[in-house]
Amino acid sequence: MHYLDEGPQNPPAEGPPETVLFVHGNPTWSFHWRRLIVSLRDRYRCVAVDHLGCGLSDKPARLLHLQEHIENLVALIRHLRLERVTLVAQDWGGAIGLGAMLEQRVSRRIVLFNTGAFPPSYIPWRIRACRVPVLGRLAVQGANLFSRAALRMTLSRRKSLEPAVAAGYLAPYDSWSHRQAVYGFVYDIPNGPKHPTWQMLARIERDLPTLAACDISLIWGMRDWCFRPDCLERFLAVWPNAESHRLENVGHWVVEDAPEEALSILEEFLSRPRKPMVDTSHSRKHGAEL
Repeated sequence: MHYLDEGPQNPPAEGPPETVLFVHGNPTWSFHWRRLIVSLRDRYRCVAVDHLGCGLSDKPARLLHLQEHIENLVALIRHLRLERVTLVAQDWGGAIGLGAMLEQRVSRRIVLFNTGAFPPSYIPWRIRACRVPVLGRLAVQGANLFSRAALRMTLSRRKSLEPAVAAGYLAPYDSWSHRQAVYGFVYDIPNGPKHPTWQMLARIERDLPTLAACDISLIWGMRDWCFRPDCLERFLAVWPNAESHRLENVGHWVVEDAPEEALSILEEFLSRPRKPMVDTSHSRKHGAEL
């Protein structure tokens, strides 16, 4: 599993810098966070994962499910001995990152861009089309239409990305086998309680209130057709003290559609005094080694 790990060349004398853990969604990779990392790495330890099958990580031959992605992120957190983490996540990264935080309890701050961490109340028609048997897989994994469409459908203020940036998003997904995970994430969207990922999302949603002691910032592109504003309201119903930033005329990829605002909000949030660590009395069964 590939990851970035960048931070200050001269850490402060009072101790190691705070860790900002970036968790991407589909069909992106750690490249999605490049601007934020470049701006923050002189003050914070910035760790950005590529989920297995994505970015520069290995590309397994089989489809992975949400629980496996959570387990992989937990393994990375333990491997790097991360503590006092600020989670920054988007799209599928929200469910994966929050699932990992519920397991490890190392987060004291949470920043979410358009995402969800609960069983879906709807599946957009653009996604449903990608799940049509045979044809959907040929379109997503064969023709790479899902990734190519994302370069435009995730934006609202901007008409398109710079050619080099678009090429960066597509670079790891250059063959049928390398696009397995892109299709896998689409395939893993549950459409009913019998699906194992539905049950996993239900467990995450049930436990979200236990993260309410964290400082939480929700940064939402209000023109997102996938994780619509009702997803934001669903989080606020669980975390009524969370701050919310509603960015009008901004689409799904907030960091691309409104990069200056995204960075400004995140920097201001990180600059505030930190709360004490969240209650860890809900002991996690695999956390003893940390």
